[in-house]
Amino acid sequence: MKEKIVIINGLRSPIAKSNGLLKDVSADNLAAIISKELVLRSGIAYDKFDEVIIGNVAQDAACANVARVIAMKAGFSQNVPAYTVHRNCASGMQAISSAIEKIHSGQGKLYLVGGVESMSSIPLLYSNKFKEFMTSLTYAKSTMQKLKIISSFKPSYLKPVIALISGLTDPISGKIMGITAENLANDFKISREEQDEYSLLSHIKAQKAQEDNVLGDEVHAIITKESTFYKDDGIRYGQNIKALNKLRPIFDRTCGSVTAGNSSQVSDGACMLIVSTEAYAKELGCEILGYVKDYAYAGLDASRMGLGPIYATKKLFDKTKTKLEDIDLIEMNEAFSAQALANIKAFKSNKFCKRAFGTEALGEIDEKILNINGGAIALGHPVGMSGARIVLTALKQLKKNNKKRALATLCVGGGQGASFLLEL
Repeated sequence: MKEKIVIINGLRSPIAKSNGLLKDVSADNLAAIISKELVLRSGIAYDKFDEVIIGNVAQDAACANVARVIAMKAGFSQNVPAYTVHRNCASGMQAISSAIEKIHSGQGKLYLVGGVESMSSIPLLYSNKFKEFMTSLTYAKSTMQKLKIISSFKPSYLKPVIALISGLTDPISGKIMGITAENLANDFKISREEQDEYSLLSHIKAQKAQEDNVLGDEVHAIITKESTFYKDDGIRYGQNIKALNKLRPIFDRTCGSVTAGNSSQVSDGACMLIVSTEAYAKELGCEILGYVKDYAYAGLDASRMGLGPIYATKKLFDKTKTKLEDIDLIEMNEAFSAQALANIKAFKSNKFCKRAFGTEALGEIDEKILNINGGAIALGHPVGMSGARIVLTALKQLKKNNKKRALATLCVGGGQGASFLLEL
């Protein structure tokens, strides 16, 4: 990279279970609260920012270009432009890399970036049949035409389309994300027991982190009509293997192993970061949270999209001449236990790496440095937010644990992966 890129600071909301504590807080309002608080804490004047770039997946039809709405509600002047980016689960990371690319092309020096998702707000849709019916009725010119159209109505037209399921289904492979996890469980011979044990560990680590307030300094409370919400609420305190074992498979009900308990949670949340150059951050008198050394995105078979982390990390390591043993901490988004375990196995597999990359294995992931405070299985996965969140968490934990280098990586629905190399 030409100039050293820094994250000056970051902040996020608590993550809430979908249709829970944040169900009445829209994505634009939620992100605006976090954005405003972050800017105020930074002490940087609003007019110093060149642009606002925010990732969001399920954009509200009533809030087009949600980044612009967020910027206005957060206190930015109308002179500061804003735009929204969308790369499915990597949308929050795409916001960061878009800002970096703008910096390197000389278009600016300071950006507010991040990601937000209100999965509670993902709507039920009417079918195309009902849409066609209503369109015809609207354009009918005579009473007779209208009566004829009305007489053609069928109750089946009102059967809703669940937009959440549509959004989690890849239109190329035709597979819902859970089936891609089942594919990896079969490919890598990952048992139901392994998946449930991994899920349990995620909850145990997250519970301990919450009890010790390890993540407290990255979270800003959200005040709703009902309460002040300041903690991630997806963590199941006292989770046990017996309860996980009782859950039935939800994607392949006949012979599957992926359950609600060993999958990431559907959630609401927002995370914002301030991106700049090292030189400009120092000119502004800002403390620096950490550095973005480099990043990479990779494409792969959509039906095995969960392997995105190894594909993107291989590309990133090749670019930066980095080895797995150079990494002190790893944040890998847990879309599913099977997905996380498949990557762990793939990283150390000579057979897989030879077939996929024509090289030896990348190395064995030390699970003691992987998602040390739990992952999306326990915390939740607001899809537009998660990429930004794991970058923030990784940098905060590097500083707290006096470590040097972190890998933040995730898989992306539709067959992509994203990886960021972060340093103090």
